[in-house]
Amino acid sequence: MKALHIEASPDQIAPFVMLPGDPLRAKHIAETFFENPNCYNQIRNMFGFTGNWQGQRVSVQGTGMGIPSMSIYVNELIRFYNAKTLIRVGTCGSIHPDLKCGDIILAQGGCSDGNINNHTFSGMNFAPIADFDLLRKAARKAEELNLHFKTGNVLSSDVFYNDNKDFYRIWADHNVLGIEMETAGLYTIAAKHKVRALSILTVSDNILTGELSTPTERQTSFTTMVHLALSCTKV
Repeated sequence: MKALHIEASPDQIAPFVMLPGDPLRAKHIAETFFENPNCYNQIRNMFGFTGNWQGQRVSVQGTGMGIPSMSIYVNELIRFYNAKTLIRVGTCGSIHPDLKCGDIILAQGGCSDGNINNHTFSGMNFAPIADFDLLRKAARKAEELNLHFKTGNVLSSDVFYNDNKDFYRIWADHNVLGIEMETAGLYTIAAKHKVRALSILTVSDNILTGELSTPTERQTSFTTMVHLALSCTKV
């Protein structure tokens, strides 16, 4: 059996892979940060690239939006390409009053309002968490760069446009920091295959205050997030 959604040969993908949802962000990362980037995947325009960064061989793979789409690529990266370290670099909406646009969330754990894990664990609750070593490295780098960041739980929601405008309040009341759509799935798959995973998220809006980041602010903060992810390649 071979991968159905990634067309790379087995040696074209590095053990360290960054995972933006947007395939065009994957392209931007490769062209901005990598030396000699090579595009290994174009199936469904879900671009993947491998190159070098400060002497380290690294890859970046778009995953699409939501746990189902992300799970396809993460499963194939692990099962067919021996990926060992997977770091999501994405955006999220803040539900914490102290987290503004451009701030960083290091996702220690991933809550979910979906049913994928319920099916996997027959209705029992599994607590998907980040790899501690990756979390520690990213936090130390964020402190070194004097970034405003928080570490804690995020919610991976299946619903982007929720008819219940107050749906987030129960999560905010329990100190969940932000809402996105992939982390809980990534951490669960990583746990199953005993590989390392981390989500590094840039706040793109604050649901509590209505604050929205500009395109320029998103681009700048996104670059910062990638630097944090790449710092995790260092011993």
